[in-house]
Amino acid sequence: MSARPSPTATPPEALRAAPSITTAPATTAPVSAAPDARISLRAHVRHTGALVRRNLLWIRQDPESMFDALLMPIVFTLLFVYVFGGSIGQALGGGQDGYVQYVIPGMIAMMSMTLSQGVGTGFSQDFNSGVMDRFRSLPIGRGSVLFAKIAVEMARMLFATTVLMIVAVLVGFDINHWAGLFAAVGLSAVFASSIMWVFLTLGVVLKNAQSVQAMGFMVLFPLQFGSSIFAPTQSMPGWLQSFTDYNPLSTLADAARGLMVGGPVAHDLWITLGWAAVITAVMAPIAIHKFRTKS
Repeated sequence: MSARPSPTATPPEALRAAPSITTAPATTAPVSAAPDARISLRAHVRHTGALVRRNLLWIRQDPESMFDALLMPIVFTLLFVYVFGGSIGQALGGGQDGYVQYVIPGMIAMMSMTLSQGVGTGFSQDFNSGVMDRFRSLPIGRGSVLFAKIAVEMARMLFATTVLMIVAVLVGFDINHWAGLFAAVGLSAVFASSIMWVFLTLGVVLKNAQSVQAMGFMVLFPLQFGSSIFAPTQSMPGWLQSFTDYNPLSTLADAARGLMVGGPVAHDLWITLGWAAVITAVMAPIAIHKFRTKS
């Protein structure tokens, strides 16, 4: 028979009298440290939805974070239409009204690129504030954090595009192809989702949000103005035209222009989709790996 502790035994005596009772420090690792493969797809979707709700509630608590999505399309539309529209429109042969039809599809492409860097700055802020440490201690898939950020930034981009189209109609843009408009917005969203992986990587690698913004500016500025977004490329120097031929923002702007206003679409459409596929295939694994291994 096994020894039985007496009711009056002190705790150390009781432990010695009952060898079957052992104490050991807990060595169970946090559930979040387990590979994402152990979390079902349904759970990933549920976690992503919860984190999307968390990010939307954060925007609700900090409405100033939406100022760029609200004001940028208004300021840029009024600036380029009323400051540059007359001179560039004359070069196009249609005056200011012709320039409105030219620049608005290009600005949809610009919105997809400019607002994409918000995912990197927000990611960096979450790291520096300790929020990411909290996420890592929770039993959620690591990928859910990334996809939730992308989903919310996509919503911000669609909001900015809606504001842009409202202002565009007010300054004289004619929507003749509604299906083409939705197709152009969808194409911009696909391209934006690929660019967000670049800024997610920057948000993980760089130390703070200011560094992400500075690096983003260095990437965005030449791509936006060295393209066909704001002006035709025929008058540019030969070396710059060679750059714009390979600039994905040029093909995105030209594809959106063809879909919304009319003109050739297929060539620019397939090149833009090819760029989006290549950028995603290269940068998504890098972003996920850097996020998993960041200390």
